[in-house]
Amino acid sequence: MSEKKEIATFAGGCFWCMVKPFDEQPGIEKVVSGYTGGHTENPTYEEVCSETTGHREAVQITFQPDVFPYEKLLELFWQQIDPTDAGGQFADRGSSYRAAIFYHNEKQKELAEESKKRLEKSGIFKAPIVTDILKAEPFYEAEDYHQGFYKKNTAHYQRYRIGSGREGFINQHWGAK
Repeated sequence: MSEKKEIATFAGGCFWCMVKPFDEQPGIEKVVSGYTGGHTENPTYEEVCSETTGHREAVQITFQPDVFPYEKLLELFWQQIDPTDAGGQFADRGSSYRAAIFYHNEKQKELAEESKKRLEKSGIFKAPIVTDILKAEPFYEAEDYHQGFYKKNTAHYQRYRIGSGREGFINQHWGAK
């Protein structure tokens, strides 16, 4: 088996909810919560939430493409978000919660654009797909208390996932897993 590793970066609203779906897959080495896409170096959570940094909450995934290909990551990403929402994700509003795929090379860009077109044509969503596909920029790791939040604060995580509307939306569009 190859030990080849790649990086994928996705913004899907609150990063707490973006870790678990990827963390549980074979070939995923690690999933880190953080901030990317903005102009402030080493931003804090409070700065990002203030909507002044230009950053989005995101996850950076180190994966083995021979075990879990980038195409499968994209498929899983689309199933975690509302790709028709340009104002944030679920209960979280503002630019720091806007969904995006941050590509690290031309192949990722091409695959992301193809996956977006497939989703648009699928008819799953009636509104246009507005999720951005952007060149990866520096990624800043979030504070320790945000890392692996679903494991550290299971009950809070579950309440948030349901209360934000994410869980219901995913079940409605993709079925309960």
